[in-house]
Amino acid sequence: MTRRSYALYAVGGICGTLLAVGIGLLVGRVFHTLMENRLKKEIVLVEGSRVFESWKNPPPPVFMEFFFFNITNAEDCLNGAKPKVTQIGPYTYREYRYKDNVTMVENGTMVSAYTMKKFVFLREKSVGDPAVDNITTVNIPSWAVMEKMKDSWFRTMVSMFMKTLGSGPFTSRTVHELLWGYEDPLLEKAAGYTPGLDKAFGLMYKKNGSDSGEFIYHTGEQNYLDYGRVKTWKGQSKLTFWTSEESNRIQGSDGSSFHPLLKKDERIYIFTPDLCRYEVEVKGIPAYRFTPPRSVFASKEENSDNEGFCVSKKECLGTGVLKVSPCRKGAPVVASFPHFYLAEDKYVDAIEGMSPDREHHQTYLDLNPTTGVILRASKRAQVNILMNRVGGFPDTKNLNETVFPVMFLNESVVIDDESAAKVKKLLLISDLVSNFALFIVGLGGIMLLILVVLLFRAHQKKVRTPLIFLLCWSNSLLFAKVICFNSHHLISVFNHALMTLRMHLSLYLYRMKLTALCLPRLSML
Repeated sequence: MTRRSYALYAVGGICGTLLAVGIGLLVGRVFHTLMENRLKKEIVLVEGSRVFESWKNPPPPVFMEFFFFNITNAEDCLNGAKPKVTQIGPYTYREYRYKDNVTMVENGTMVSAYTMKKFVFLREKSVGDPAVDNITTVNIPSWAVMEKMKDSWFRTMVSMFMKTLGSGPFTSRTVHELLWGYEDPLLEKAAGYTPGLDKAFGLMYKKNGSDSGEFIYHTGEQNYLDYGRVKTWKGQSKLTFWTSEESNRIQGSDGSSFHPLLKKDERIYIFTPDLCRYEVEVKGIPAYRFTPPRSVFASKEENSDNEGFCVSKKECLGTGVLKVSPCRKGAPVVASFPHFYLAEDKYVDAIEGMSPDREHHQTYLDLNPTTGVILRASKRAQVNILMNRVGGFPDTKNLNETVFPVMFLNESVVIDDESAAKVKKLLLISDLVSNFALFIVGLGGIMLLILVVLLFRAHQKKVRTPLIFLLCWSNSLLFAKVICFNSHHLISVFNHALMTLRMHLSLYLYRMKLTALCLPRLSML
């Protein structure tokens, strides 16, 4: 046997082995499964894990923008005219958040933490000075008192008392006062009769430098799908505000972390205590965009699961708005998306100045599906007050029932460059490991090309080598059959191919009258 023949046998054997092993690993998703298991072990909320420190102190900057609606015809509105508002904003704050008092509980299977938030005003990203700019809007403390006293025998007396204090349905305050609080004369008087009642009011009152209460999270060690999922909030495994088990259920994460290996059609849940509900490509990193569906604020007629969010059967509002007075101390506060996006037309048409737009008013969450890392997010919500006629309060006698917009916020975050570089590196490693089988198949393909070239040259020199080519593919199929034993369909395909090869090979041996040296190799097939 010549040296060239040995080379042909060697190349044929290597070619067959590489192709068989590569195809087997590829079909069996061996490296892909190994990488997924590695990610499940790395992305857990325990000391020393890859994500624990960034979970406690998120590096990307978070910005909070506030937009207010300034009413320009307050007097006409009290006489029954359609309210006219203009949007003023943004007033932008840098939001610093971190997890405090982090403690492993329940034998290390859960982690307890408080999320602290601090806001710092950014003049360069704002339209004006919040301490100077005035906004005319609904007087929320007055409406809260009217809502509280509407069925009381003393409502007329309270109405006269409010008039002497100058507490009407509307008020003018600075942006800073409306956000961070001011002493309201009506609340100051009421506090003398109601223990525990604050004298001050603000949409973000006591939320600067404070926390939302204790959260207990699943670590994700037992089940990666539970990573970051909230178990209890303030010691409660369910809420008590609403009228059904489904509505009071605490479900999902707090919005700061999500499990890895997300699916494109997966539905994710976020528990947001601010609303008393559970709710592409970014810098070169692939992402799935998640958005809240219309059913989140759908009426009970559209979504029967939302019936439990009705304060009462008479106070069940339409699609696009949700009355959240049970968790706002009885004040007639209504939540919606900005400019009543996804709401019924009647709410948009009732206010002059509303222009809902998907690009500027939709809430969305862009998550990398492999790691579950938040790449970009924008939480947009609007605070409204339900205005209507209240018996005993003459200032409201000409009012039509209206959901009046006060302000909306846009809490946004985009992954920083340093974190993006780390995610890209991790994804590159994941792709290389997951696709290593393709690399092996590629090498096998290269060896196959070399074999074809050698066979072609040997043919030109009248060397009888078709047997080697057949042996190469026979060995490839035999190896693939062994490796891919989990795929019954694939085995039947290989068996058919092997029988065909045996037939052609036997015919070839008969015709060429090969020596007995080749017969043991044939019997092994």
